[in-house]
Amino acid sequence: MGMTQEEELQALREENRLLKALVAELLPMKEQLAQATARIKELEDRLAKDSRTSSKPPSSDGLGRLPRHARCPSGKRPGGQEGHPGHTLCMVEQPDEVVSHRPEVCRQCGGDLSAVPGSVAERRQVLDVPEIRLLAHEHQIEAICCPTCHTTSLGSFPAPVSAPVHYGPHLQALAFYLHQGQLLPTARTCQALAALCDYQVSEATLLQWGELAAERLAPTVERIADLIAVSRLQHGDETGIRVYRMLHWLHVNCTRLLTHLAWHASRGRETMDEIGIWPRFVGRGMHDRFASYDAYACAHSICGAHLVRDCAAVAQQEQQEWASQMQDFLLDLHDACQQWRLLHLSAVPAIERDDWVARYFEILAAGYAAQPPPPTSATGSRKGRSKQSPAKNLLDALLLRAEQVQALLDDLRIPFTNNQAERDLRLAKVQQKVSATFRSATGVTAFCRIRSYLSTMQKQGRPMLAALTAVFHGHPFPVAWAPE
Repeated sequence: MGMTQEEELQALREENRLLKALVAELLPMKEQLAQATARIKELEDRLAKDSRTSSKPPSSDGLGRLPRHARCPSGKRPGGQEGHPGHTLCMVEQPDEVVSHRPEVCRQCGGDLSAVPGSVAERRQVLDVPEIRLLAHEHQIEAICCPTCHTTSLGSFPAPVSAPVHYGPHLQALAFYLHQGQLLPTARTCQALAALCDYQVSEATLLQWGELAAERLAPTVERIADLIAVSRLQHGDETGIRVYRMLHWLHVNCTRLLTHLAWHASRGRETMDEIGIWPRFVGRGMHDRFASYDAYACAHSICGAHLVRDCAAVAQQEQQEWASQMQDFLLDLHDACQQWRLLHLSAVPAIERDDWVARYFEILAAGYAAQPPPPTSATGSRKGRSKQSPAKNLLDALLLRAEQVQALLDDLRIPFTNNQAERDLRLAKVQQKVSATFRSATGVTAFCRIRSYLSTMQKQGRPMLAALTAVFHGHPFPVAWAPE
């Protein structure tokens, strides 16, 4: 017997109710699935990043060889190019010691030649270092009794001779050349000194020398900061370091001739204000896209190498053609500016400049056209701005910072990259790999001051060992500077 119309309608209503309940249960799962998919995509993109598509160091890439960006071969042979000065081992004009090798008898008749004068037929030199050993310089004060009044007068020790026995400035300079110049750990520095000088220096003594050097270099480092603040162009960057095994930040401000390092527990604008260089600076600053730099009223330029890596990441992970085109544009711009500098031009000629600007904005227009519209389902579901894709974020940055990216077209003295700052931070990263962490605030302060001084002296052509010797003599080398 079949169902009545009323019973069939009731069954359909019950089935509809069950279907609605099932849909209500599945909707949250759909949202969770979408969130999980987005999270998986984010993690995959993060794992896919390497030194070519991010700021990660090449050491993190592993042993696999990365494919390099296609570049036109230069046609030059490997090795030193024409005009390279080279470093050939040459004889010195005035040797420290001359050893003559005379024949004792005539090779023909065997006659005695000891009293016969000779002439130099050929010269050869052996360049070597003398045996290193500690020299003990004893200072004595004398007591002299006056023959007139019979009063005994004593001489006085020089100011540097302040203890019964202590080390001299040349040994202290050698120790800190090994410790700070070559980044040997404290224990290995003491071992090296023992091997070189046959005398054991304690680690505590080495640390005391570091505090002494840092104290004497404080005015010099302040002078470096003042000179950077009035420079035409400075580079800025920051990197993470470990102090007490906790994350801190090392900030660098530098030019072609000056380096200033400072450490702080935080990274942003308040720290930069406290260091005190950026608030006074009115020239052009070269840096990455870290937002804290934008708060300062100076002119700004963005590192082209960072933009090239960002474009490579978008091209690789999101398969967007405009990003590859922008990457090629930036590399071509760098090469073209190099050629114009070789022609001793101060700016790109107007016609070529307009072509480069037009090409830049054409690529941006194509990039914006390639972006998918925002999802309509997200409208009204969350307050505030919706999260953008990395491609859209990069497009917005390239548009808003167009003048900063293209500034070198109007002034070829502006570099394409922020490599100067990254090079000045590199030894700090090496130190962290060697020692893992700074163990005291005085230690990291000493590192910043000594490295600021040594890097500056090295840029200005001063030997590091001589510069350190001057510090331990109590008179650090003055900082040279001229407007660039």
